[in-house]
Amino acid sequence: VRRRSFIESGNLHRWILFIILLFLQERYMPGNYADKNIRLARTLRKSMTPEERHLWYDFLRTYPVKFYRQKCIDRYIVDFYCRQASLVIEIDGSQHYEEKGIADDARRTKILQSYHLSVMRFTNLDIRHHFLDVCTAIDQYVKQKVHNVIWSK
Repeated sequence: VRRRSFIESGNLHRWILFIILLFLQERYMPGNYADKNIRLARTLRKSMTPEERHLWYDFLRTYPVKFYRQKCIDRYIVDFYCRQASLVIEIDGSQHYEEKGIADDARRTKILQSYHLSVMRFTNLDIRHHFLDVCTAIDQYVKQKVHNVIWSK
């Protein structure tokens, strides 16, 4: 019995479509990333900063809309991500206010915005000293963007 080729079996179009979809997924869709970023994100989840831990455990983890922590998007790992609100939340330490940090953050924000994501940035000091204001800002933004969630308080 002779094996049939892809062309003879009629499956060539399926393989071509599969390869095209893989290419598009790698190139254009957020959330696809290298294995090393997955491992790094897992490590970062286990070793969050005190400010990230505070925001996660005291607000975002039980928020009515799903948030992810240390989520890979493009070549970056963002602190927090909400798919439903197309929102990225970044908690910035002091290195983000040096010249290089400012330039890196601007480049990173531009790439994230190319995926139609909004980026909210808060400082470590905001989390420590104005936690309720931070939570209120996030809550107002998400409620404005997500209309189909039953808000219970």
